[in-house]
Amino acid sequence: QAVMGVQVVVTLLAASLMQKMAPHCSFARWLLCNGSLYRYKHPSDEELCALAGKHRPKSKRDRKMNGVTEDKPLSVPRDIDLQLDTSPITAVDALVLRYFLEYQWFVDFAVYASAVYVFSEGYFCLVSPARESNLGVLWCLLSVVFSVKVFFTVMRHYFRSEEGGERSVCLTFAFFFLLLAMLALVVREEYLEFGLEAGLAGVARNLEPILKPRGWEWTLPLAKLGFKLGLVALCSFLGALLTFPGLRLAQTHLDALRMAADKPLTQL
Repeated sequence: QAVMGVQVVVTLLAASLMQKMAPHCSFARWLLCNGSLYRYKHPSDEELCALAGKHRPKSKRDRKMNGVTEDKPLSVPRDIDLQLDTSPITAVDALVLRYFLEYQWFVDFAVYASAVYVFSEGYFCLVSPARESNLGVLWCLLSVVFSVKVFFTVMRHYFRSEEGGERSVCLTFAFFFLLLAMLALVVREEYLEFGLEAGLAGVARNLEPILKPRGWEWTLPLAKLGFKLGLVALCSFLGALLTFPGLRLAQTHLDALRMAADKPLTQL
């Protein structure tokens, strides 16, 4: 009998590969830096001066001779014909982006979690072990937890910003999903079946023999109410996390479809 199961070995191998291969081979970094995304290069001061029809002294001596003792901001008209050069985004360009490291780690973790989950499902289908738990499900749950953490980090950034538009959107949809979750709990099981009441009744029946001898059976209704309120709070929190990034993603998707209006294959 082996000391460690097959799933534990695969889990440790995946964790080791994720740690060792991240600096050299990253799927998240490839998504951004594979040449499909471009950035615009900032024009130089000489180019701006030439387009604006102004002369900029090149050396300190020329500036002193012209009576300019200190550098002043260069004013450029808005209607100049400026053609910006493009360059493919590289890893060096992506490193300066905010939350890039968090994005890279999470996407790579999701890829390894998917691989471990597929292996675990295949292992259970072929071998059918009786006394082993599916560790692939644990990896999927960790992916969900880390995704919520990333969304919470972004939402915290919205609340710390000086502009209150994002904060207002998050709070509005948090209250909206709060009301929606409360409405879903009020609707009878005959019309909207969640199986929540049956599950809570089963848990109460199992806990009643344990709590009744101690005189704590009065806590069962409070536990049911607390569990429902916790579900409502969780739904409101997740709604606040997902709404504003979802709106941004939808707007980005629409912009991408408009930019590729003459390329049906790219739209697909």
